[in-house]
Amino acid sequence: MKLKSEFLHEINKRGFIYQHVDIENLDSIMSKNKISGYIGFDITSDSLHVGSLIQLMLLHWLDYYGHQSIALIGGGTTLIGDPSGKDQTRKILTKKEIDKNISNIELTFSKFINLKNNSVIINNYEWLSNLNYIDFLREFGSRITLNKMLTFDSVKSRLDREQPLTILEFNYMLLQAYDFVHLNKNYNCILQMGGSDQWGNILSGLDLIRKINKKTAFGITSPLITNSDGTKMGKTADGAVWLNNDKISSLDFFQFWRNVDDNDVSRFLYLFTKLPLREIEKLSLLKNQEINEAKKILAYEVTKIVRGKEDADEALEITNNIFSS
Repeated sequence: MKLKSEFLHEINKRGFIYQHVDIENLDSIMSKNKISGYIGFDITSDSLHVGSLIQLMLLHWLDYYGHQSIALIGGGTTLIGDPSGKDQTRKILTKKEIDKNISNIELTFSKFINLKNNSVIINNYEWLSNLNYIDFLREFGSRITLNKMLTFDSVKSRLDREQPLTILEFNYMLLQAYDFVHLNKNYNCILQMGGSDQWGNILSGLDLIRKINKKTAFGITSPLITNSDGTKMGKTADGAVWLNNDKISSLDFFQFWRNVDDNDVSRFLYLFTKLPLREIEKLSLLKNQEINEAKKILAYEVTKIVRGKEDADEALEITNNIFSS
């Protein structure tokens, strides 16, 4: 796939693009104009974990090339819970718990996007909390069919496994689609990105924008990242690998990346670091003992992005001392 715009060229080369809608048209628009794009984050904990890194890096590259990155915090949708890829109904959090989680997570976004420039953090509680349910159903409920919803993998796989899916969770899809409509109308946002488990939700949003705002919008999903052995990335025997340092020390965070499987090193350098593509190509050629150098660079670069240079330097020094002694 040959892409002209800097952002799409960069993320394509790095392996971020899995599914897309009308990417040639989007590429043409982004070659000539700056756009606004968003990714939604549900706030089910007081820290994001490594599983969110791919989305944060996408927002980073969008911002880096001068476009507006919108980090949409699901203060409203987290009150319901996303059924995508889950076997069980999510634990319902209170508004107070969600607000506490939001204040902890906002700092993470500032490490990836420039909030002093034109990128922003927005909370969908602002508009979802004021919705009149009857008006909402009349205007939007009639535009999305259950037949279509049932074809989406996130719903289908849950029903195939005979897991319950509540009306509450079905409404989640409607609300996420409405988020995109709202951002399209009020922020001229034309792009939604997310993990491949969000594909159905993104398509619903594009459909609604076409029907209600009479505009064209675009969607891109990234692959769900697993380790080369097929296990979910970011999970260890001790639990999730968190981004906030009050949940896991910078040394342990560094060591997580230092210990990734040899087969994952090249892919992770492309996805999770800002190193130039040429440099990653060279590092990807390292084999056997030399690959440990590439792992150390991976660990250092990711820790520097997430925790800052000081923490990365310290973790590297401790690691070098352990190995030399």
